[in-house]
Amino acid sequence: MSGGRSGLLRQYDFRLLWCGETVSRFGSSISAVAMPLVAVVTLQAGTMWVSVLTAAAWVPWLLFGLSAGAWVDRVRRRPLMIACNLGSLLLLASVPVAAWLDILTMAHLLAVALLTGCASVLFSIAYRVYLPSVVAREDLPEANAKLQGSESVAQLGGQGVGGLLAQTLGAVTGLLADGVTFLVSTLCLIAIPGREPPPGKPAVPARLRKDIREGLRYTVRDPYLRLLTAYGAVTNLLLTGCHALLTVFLVRELAVSEGAVGWLLAAGGMGGLLGALVATPTARRFGTARGMLLCKLLTAPLGLLIPMAAEGWRVALVALGCAGLSVGVVCGSVIQGAFRQAYCPPELLGRITASHSVANYGAVPIGALLSGVLGTAIGLRPTLWLLTAGLAVSSLLLAVKPLGGRRDLPTAPPTRTSGGAERTAVSAAADRDM
Repeated sequence: MSGGRSGLLRQYDFRLLWCGETVSRFGSSISAVAMPLVAVVTLQAGTMWVSVLTAAAWVPWLLFGLSAGAWVDRVRRRPLMIACNLGSLLLLASVPVAAWLDILTMAHLLAVALLTGCASVLFSIAYRVYLPSVVAREDLPEANAKLQGSESVAQLGGQGVGGLLAQTLGAVTGLLADGVTFLVSTLCLIAIPGREPPPGKPAVPARLRKDIREGLRYTVRDPYLRLLTAYGAVTNLLLTGCHALLTVFLVRELAVSEGAVGWLLAAGGMGGLLGALVATPTARRFGTARGMLLCKLLTAPLGLLIPMAAEGWRVALVALGCAGLSVGVVCGSVIQGAFRQAYCPPELLGRITASHSVANYGAVPIGALLSGVLGTAIGLRPTLWLLTAGLAVSSLLLAVKPLGGRRDLPTAPPTRTSGGAERTAVSAAADRDM
């Protein structure tokens, strides 16, 4: 555990976790550029196929995201994360090998996306549940902000490097580079000396189903978790639709080179870094609930710059739009991540995280496929207009009850007073208006 809020960076366990996750995110950002470029440039895939490729990586959240959450609550998280890393390494390495042997197909690429997506489901849930056992409860906001900030830096550098690798050595080489980062992440996890708290007893199938229902029921019945989960699902659907079309839009409509694609998409990482930096000060100045709403309302409309882009200097509008959206997304993620880790009962955290993630990430393949259908039917630019307009108004969901009118998110679940009114376990000062 941390030795105090100011000593988080001096904590060896957290530094290793932070380093491993940052390197892994760097590699994943390379793949985020390289994978669709392999499809578009190497395999000459069309808009619909690229959208299907994006969807394949996220379908596992719909298939077994809920059961994964219940399972993560029953096993040690660090060994599971190591196994997921090593499996992803082997899968990604198979793509350049197949390409060098001239046997790479779209089916192979889709299979790799699907299977690495399965590993990502388990890793993502385990990682979020593992973090509170590495840092103290009062350090969770700082830890989440640091992790989100470094993730944004990794995205900025990774997507730029991914574009350069694609242009100089070929897009498939970027996937091999991502595989190497999984190895580095694994070594960091192995080196963490801290002991993980023992998991609960293994569940029989009937109990596992009961655990899944318990996590779902808690998420649906809690007014704060329900609203934030619904908002996340809507925004993820729209955001993924935009990102699924961006590579095709840049290459085929704006005539952008492979290297420039990476740097333009990397602008989102720059915006994400800014979002991580402003999250804690914004929450402190305006309150966690009000600060999150303010940040979303100010940044979401910037996405409308993306469909305004054209050849020449107006290509930069894509970068500005992606950066603006990333500021709001990351700022909200930092605030919400710390909220859930402090708010949810520890014994239910894996299942609640899975319920939230299934709704959020389960919307990703739907958004990708929807954008593919619309992009094929009405064109790329009109589809981007529809999706970014939806993002511009979606933040209004955060203005409804129970978040509307609150300054801060609660730090404990609601309870009932003797008069039937809903209160939280924290003092009324946490709910005050400015």
